[in-house]
Amino acid sequence: MAYSSKAVVNITAAFDEYAIRAFEAHAIDYLLKPFSKERFDKAVRKWLDQRETPAAAPTQQLLETASLTPAQNQRIVVKNGPKIKIIPVHDVQYLEAADDYVKIHTNDGYFLKNKTMSHFEQALDAQQFVRSHRSYIVNVQQITRIDPYEKDAHIAILRSGARVPVSKTGYVKLREALGL
Repeated sequence: MAYSSKAVVNITAAFDEYAIRAFEAHAIDYLLKPFSKERFDKAVRKWLDQRETPAAAPTQQLLETASLTPAQNQRIVVKNGPKIKIIPVHDVQYLEAADDYVKIHTNDGYFLKNKTMSHFEQALDAQQFVRSHRSYIVNVQQITRIDPYEKDAHIAILRSGARVPVSKTGYVKLREALGL
């Protein structure tokens, strides 16, 4: 970590759970290991730009930027009581909206994350995760079949036996993602 008397310049770490602490310490950027030369150069440019402009970006905006890095797209980090759990995205069966949280369903049960469905829709690979319904995003690799359910609606049956609703719009997206 590089520190100055005025602000933390850049922080590098192997785990993204340190990002919050980094930005609370007024970090300019957060690099999640491993990072590319291009990503490092971008952080340096950000630091140079901030030296010229004293107003720093809000912490929440920086956290959102950190969570959309390519490495972050391969895992979801959740707090499970006092523990931090790292869920590889290929272990995710589906995501379900739950008030201000999103339930991340895996073979080990579900975990809550204080994010929006829109956040996950943007962050996850659109070829692997499709918004099948207003309240659901499904991992297409987990789907075994799609059955008609009600008027203009379907239901996706997953390997685990879980049943995920599919709206009319979601059905079109799923067909496209599955190449049908």
